[in-house]
Parts: sequence; C-alpha cells; structure tokens
Amino acid sequence: MMSEASPIRFERDGAVVTLTLARPEALNSLTPAMLEELDLTLRAVAADRSARVVVLTGEGRAFCAGVDLKALAGRSITNGAVGDVLDVPARSIIRSLTTMPQIVVAKVNGHCFTGALELVLGCDLVVAAEEAVFGDTHAKFALRPTWGMSQRLIRLVGVTRARHLSYTARTFTGAEAAAWGLVTEAVPRAELDAAVDTLVAQVLASSHGSLVAYKDLYRVALDHGLADGLAYEAATEYDIPDTEARVAAFR
Repeated sequence: MMSEASPIRFERDGAVVTLTLARPEALNSLTPAMLEELDLTLRAVAADRSARVVVLTGEGRAFCAGVDLKALAGRSITNGAVGDVLDVPARSIIRSLTTMPQIVVAKVNGHCFTGALELVLGCDLVVAAEEAVFGDTHAKFALRPTWGMSQRLIRLVGVTRARHLSYTARTFTGAEAAAWGLVTEAVPRAELDAAVDTLVAQVLASSHGSLVAYKDLYRVALDHGLADGLAYEAATEYDIPDTEARVAAFR
C-alpha cells in the first residue's frame, strides 16, 4: 500500500491491520505529509470490511512526540493555532478513528505528547507501557488544542484532573494513565506486545456486528445527551448476521 520509505508502515495479518508511525529519528513526530498519508490509509482501511481491528503504534522508543514544529518552518502560528495544514488532516484522522467500523487499539510504547495524545483519545482501546510518558503540552508552547483535546480529555479523566494536566503541562506515566481511566491497561514495556495480542484476540472472538453497533452507540452517547442516546439506541438497526449461530447451543 505504501513505499518502504513511507512514514506510515502498513501491515496486515488476517483481520488485523497494524499502522506504525515510522519516523523514529524524529520520535515519530507529525508532519503535514505524515498526517495526510495516515488520513488516506485510515479511509482505505475503513472501507475494507474484511478488516476488523486496527492497531496504531509507533516505531522505536516513542509512540509519537506530537507535532513536528520544524515542519512548520516559514509558517506563522497565529493565536496558538497550528493551522489548517495540520488541523484538516488531523481532524479527519480522528473522525475516522471514532467512526470506522473497525475497533482501533492504540499501542503506546513510549512518549505520547499533545497531538499524539489527541490521536490516542480517538481510539477505542489503549494499551500503554507503564513506562510510557504522556503529556498535554499545548500551554507550554503557547498553543491551544484544535483536534479535540479539550472535549475528550475531560470525558475520560474528569474536568478537575484534565484542568490540572493541561494547565501545568505536566507529564505522566502509562501506569498513572491507567489508574485515571485514560488508557485501558498499562503493562511493563516488555509485555506490551503480548498484552495487545491478547486484547486483540479477545476483540476478534466477539461478534463483529455487535462491536460495530456498540462503537456507534458509544459514540452517540458521548456526543449527545442521555435522552437522545436512548432514543437512538432504540431506533437504530444494525447488520449482525451471526446471532443465530452464536445462540443456537443455548436454545
């Protein structure tokens, strides 16, 4: 799908697609071209109904260090906003992560800062190395969030902790992130691959039709109030073809 030199490495193993941010010499920091390629790749995967799980990770010792500010050389940053050259593809990526029928698992192996954290917040499940280092450093560099940090972080850790993390730009570990509910699970880095493999196997063992329904319903629950969410749940139908086969032994 992509060239060997691509900053996004694509791998396929049956129903599982692994996408690796592959600029290890720059801690996988995000450039406009990198975001555009990831955006196009996710759109293609979303359309592939034989793919059921996407694993998003980084090469080397970092998941992603956030936006590569060097890539903005010559561009002014006005009022703390990095601009459409990054915002447009990044928002499209997060929209794909949150709406694609595949379950997206972020495997956070190392540093995960700011824009990278915003990508992670768009994933369905997150497994992190206990030693991984996270941070929302927007305020440290006189930037402001434009990819959803201000809306998603408070939903996971609560407004009090979100304010603390964003106002101080303090870093925190994968172990802390798990304790706060920001990530699904944190394990020693040496056990990260095995933990993700186990989680992916558990997801694959479930009915994909049911998971597509759940993903859509949880998205609506986060985006709308309780009354609207309940009405949507009651009114929406989903294609789940394996129900009879799965319940037959219990009837």
